[in-house]
Amino acid sequence: MLCGSSVKLTHIESGGKFFLSSDERQLQSGSGQQLVTASSISNSHNALWQVREANGVPHCDTAAPIKCGAIIRLTHLNTNNNLHTHGIKSPLSNQHEVTGFGNGSGEGDSGDDWKVMCSGGEEYWLRGGEVSFRSTATSRYLGAASNIRFSEQNCGRGCPILNHLEVFGRQQNDQHTKWKTDVGVYLYK
Repeated sequence: MLCGSSVKLTHIESGGKFFLSSDERQLQSGSGQQLVTASSISNSHNALWQVREANGVPHCDTAAPIKCGAIIRLTHLNTNNNLHTHGIKSPLSNQHEVTGFGNGSGEGDSGDDWKVMCSGGEEYWLRGGEVSFRSTATSRYLGAASNIRFSEQNCGRGCPILNHLEVFGRQQNDQHTKWKTDVGVYLYK
């Protein structure tokens, strides 16, 4: 993976059918911040995230490779808010909320920083390679589960995120916290 690239993160446990996604909707509980889910709509611009340097760190060099173990931010391309987590409980599974945070400027706080955890012992985060993301603020892993989804029973009639998976901060690194990048706009030097 290269700094500045915009990618779609595919959730592996769901069979590769769901993608980390967000838009301008706000959570109706908890923090009230920007909603982040995993959506099955693969061709949506709402699933693009820009790989950036960590909060408070000078800009990374465009197209510089991202090392496994590096601290990064993922900025939602459409809203310019950062993937974020904190100790507030998620609405469905009572794990940690994962939200979009910031004022639309791409700036935020340390809750936006994620450590890239490569699964195969690689030196660099590879396109198509299995990866997990651990929050440096909470030590929780970015996760979703195919059996934890928004329905009419837990979201109401006319739910705008019907059948999306809840995205959460998970205590353990397991099958629910594995992602890969296939599709995106990759920058090269």
